[in-house]
Amino acid sequence: MVWLLGLALVAALGLAFIPAALPTGPSANLDAAGALGAGRLGAGALLVFLGGLLTALTPCVYPLIPITVGVFGARPGVGRGKAVLLTSSYVVGMGVVFAALGVAAARTGAAFGTVLGHPAVAIGLAVFLLVLAASMFGAFDLALPQSLALRLNSVGGSGVAGAFLMGSVAGFLAAPCTGPVLTGLLAYVATSGSTALGAGLLFVYALGIGVPFFLIGVFAVRLPKSGAWMDWVKSALGILLVALAATYVRDAFPALRGAAASAARAWGPGGAVWLAAALAAAGVLLGAIHRKFDSGPGQALLKGAGVVLVTGAVLLRLSALNVGVESTGLVWNLRYAGEGTKPEPVDAALARARAEGKPVMIDFFAEWCAACKELDRETYVAPAVVAEAERFVRIKVDGTNAQDPLDALYQRFGVNGLPTVAFVSSDGKVLDDPRVTGFLGPEKFTETLRQVR
Repeated sequence: MVWLLGLALVAALGLAFIPAALPTGPSANLDAAGALGAGRLGAGALLVFLGGLLTALTPCVYPLIPITVGVFGARPGVGRGKAVLLTSSYVVGMGVVFAALGVAAARTGAAFGTVLGHPAVAIGLAVFLLVLAASMFGAFDLALPQSLALRLNSVGGSGVAGAFLMGSVAGFLAAPCTGPVLTGLLAYVATSGSTALGAGLLFVYALGIGVPFFLIGVFAVRLPKSGAWMDWVKSALGILLVALAATYVRDAFPALRGAAASAARAWGPGGAVWLAAALAAAGVLLGAIHRKFDSGPGQALLKGAGVVLVTGAVLLRLSALNVGVESTGLVWNLRYAGEGTKPEPVDAALARARAEGKPVMIDFFAEWCAACKELDRETYVAPAVVAEAERFVRIKVDGTNAQDPLDALYQRFGVNGLPTVAFVSSDGKVLDDPRVTGFLGPEKFTETLRQVR
């Protein structure tokens, strides 16, 4: 019983303190587009690859890395050569999706990742994650049907196509943390006119993301598979996948998003954190980790209730991250989410700013964008930023749920990915420089604001 209390305490403290400390990906200082624009293709490609590697170390990608061990490695009968083949297929699938989506975004003017705002896509990704979670909970082993596997054996190996498809979905899941490297890269692709070069560079970016997948999938082949501890690890991974699926569904529907935010605000920043910790501890004590779904109805019911409590705790904790931010940080003169058929509120705000001789700051963000949240939590609440921004007309454009008027704004202000903070001078000119395309700390953000007149 002592070990169970310890496990519950670890879950509670981890949920209380870890989310706020997680990185969101490369900062806006990793300028691959600048190197490419200067003709240094090798240096630019290296920075693109490094940006992908840093993206792989962010919360958007964490849940999928351990699954690589279970699907492509650490399985009985899977040798090193087979693990290399499967994992390579997975990474290539991710690369193909990134190349296709990236080039399409650069050519159409839509911001990369906005497809995540479509409810059908969000639900599809959620279903995919729930299927993976069911596998982690022991419902089935992630393997292709025997008849299909036999057919694939004749064309190069069982499971290659399945690994490719899973990698393709992973490309979507990584989109919230793509950060400034991909944003700048898409701007370069849009202006260069070379679709082939753009697709190749985006593929390099995906290869950077795929490095941890490849290393784990190939070199974890001989990890032990037996023992209660492994079942506990798989249950924990399953819960993370359920929680991730729930966040996709929540962010795709404004009503759910609002309900989660309201619940967090009702408890306040500190109260919501510790309520989430208490729920996580209760879920673990009920059996979210150590019980099994196949051990009888009673055990399954307790485990299911535990999983629901821990999932709810994760959602509440994530919602609590931004509680109080709006009241202590920047006050936005206009919040716009693509309502109506034209961006008339934005046009009106721009006209008012020009009449008053004020510069404009436009923050393009989305609820699924990790670096956008980091700007809200760390940068926009800094006193120096708040003070300097007072001379701006401040507009916040919500791109969580894609709307046609938003696409027009993306094209108009050259937005290729989120977050993007665009600036308009006091005489009404849209500035290409300065521009923020990723997380930027308070000090450097303040310096950026001072450059705009």
